[in-house]
Order: sequence, then C-alpha cells, then structure tokens
Amino acid sequence: MTLTELRYIVAVAQERHFGRAAQRCHVSQPTLSIAIKKLEEELALSLFDRSSNEVITTEAGGRIVAQARRVLDEADVIRQLASEEQNELDGAFKLGLIFTVAPYLLPKLILSLREIAPNMPLMLEENYTHILTESLKRGDLDAIIVAEPFQETGILTEPLYDEPFFVIVPKGHPFEELDAVTQHELAQEQVLLLTEGNCMRDNVLAGCNELAAKQKISGLTNTLQGSSINTIRHMVASGLAISVLPATALTENDHLLFSIIPFAEKVPTRRVVLAYRRNFVRPKALAALRNAIVGSQLAGVNFAEKNGAVPA
Repeated sequence: MTLTELRYIVAVAQERHFGRAAQRCHVSQPTLSIAIKKLEEELALSLFDRSSNEVITTEAGGRIVAQARRVLDEADVIRQLASEEQNELDGAFKLGLIFTVAPYLLPKLILSLREIAPNMPLMLEENYTHILTESLKRGDLDAIIVAEPFQETGILTEPLYDEPFFVIVPKGHPFEELDAVTQHELAQEQVLLLTEGNCMRDNVLAGCNELAAKQKISGLTNTLQGSSINTIRHMVASGLAISVLPATALTENDHLLFSIIPFAEKVPTRRVVLAYRRNFVRPKALAALRNAIVGSQLAGVNFAEKNGAVPA
C-alpha cells in the first residue's frame, strides 16, 4: 500500500470516473486502474462498484477512502515538518469565498496582502458554503471565508469581522423620511431577498423575526428573489421593492441609485469567519491572510480581536 495508491482511490471517489481521476492525477488511465486493482487485491475487497456508468464506492470502500484522506493529510504534515526552513509565505494559497463576500472583500484584500505576503498569490474560488466546505475537507482549498453559523468536524474557524445590515429603498419611497426603520415596518413591505439556499438570506431572516414569520406564511411563491446582491441592488433602484444588504456591499455612490437607511433596533448582522483544516500545515500563511483582511479597512464592519486561533 502506497500514498500514490491512496491518492488514486481518493481521486476516483471524488470524480466518480476512472478517466477523469487519471487526468487529475496526471497519469494514464491504465496506470491508475492497475494500481487500484493491485490495492484491492492486497486488501481482498472491492473499493468501487463498476457496474454502472458512474463509479461509486462500495460500503467498505467509502470507509477506506475516508481514512485515505486522513492519511494523506497527515503525510502533508510530515512533509512540512521535514521542511521547517521553508517560507510558508512562498507559493500560491488556495482560498474559497462565498458569493456575498468575495466581490467586496477581494479588491482590498489583494492590495493589503501584496504588502504582507508578496510571494503568496491567491488561487480563488467563489461558491456556496456547502460546496466550499467539501473542497476544504478534500484539501482542494487551503481555507475558506464564510458566514456563521458554520460548524464542521475537523474544521477550525476564526472570526474575521461582524457587519450590520442596512435597508435599501427606491428613490421616493416613504422610508426616506425615517431616521431608522423598525423590524415591524420592514415586515410590512415587499422585501427582495436572495434565493433560498444562500446563507445571506438566512442571516437576514435570522435577524428579522417578523419578516421571517411573514416569509414562512407567504411561502416562496409570493417572495421576490434575486440571484445576486448586484441583481437585487438594481431591482431596488428600478423601484420594484426594498431590500436588506450588508455594509460591505454598499458604496459611497449608491445614494445615486437608492436610499440607505439604518435599522432602529435589533440590527441584523452577520459574522464572517475564516475556516481551515485542523492540521493545516501553513499557519503563518493563515495569519498573513487574516492580517491582510484586517488591513483591508473594510468600511462599516467591526473586526474581531485576534484570539490566538491562528498562530502568528
């Protein structure tokens, strides 16, 4: 049994196809297939069900693949221990971000990171939380930036910042006369939200109880939805409805498109966190990333105090 064979079975389990797994491992399909067959013979059991077009793990194979992932992670730790002189800030860092954070954080983060770690370029992926989480667990990403609530076995998190939500309304809307909007007033309006499954939608509803109750009663069929923050911004500007957006998604020129009004009380907020595997081998890279985020000076947010979770 070799680490190479373990990499092969993990790749097949993920791709569910021998050809794609071979491409991912940069070997020919016969080479990969022979190695896996050899491992199956050594273990005296079948790891994969090959009876259909899509290759899937057997019950025993699923457990072995899960253990193989853990072994490969530990092997990475050994390599790091054997290379203590290596600069952790050299080499690409694979970072995932949710859709509602990436466009607003990245421009400032990259400028800040360029000063802190100029030899650590970012390989970026924007996606939904559940997809980023699976990529993180597989080792395809080094860390992800997501919003709470977030809790996964084997994954550590460190708070980055808290940001409040604001009400945005079309020009000429009656709310423009208010200094602040109450939760009750918000619930009486037609409110544009992101599509179901987006964590920011959940954050808004978690912080706006009356609106959440109204949404539950009316159901999705009567709910106005947008696929992205940018889409929602323009629908509000067109006069369709009002919405709720996080502070980082608002710019100084937005007053030309719509009006921005704070909440009167019980301001809904979201906490953005950095998540990474417990045994990740570049703690200094994580610290540099966090410091760059703090140094990005995002407007309207409260940065979390460093709690020591990410070593400097």
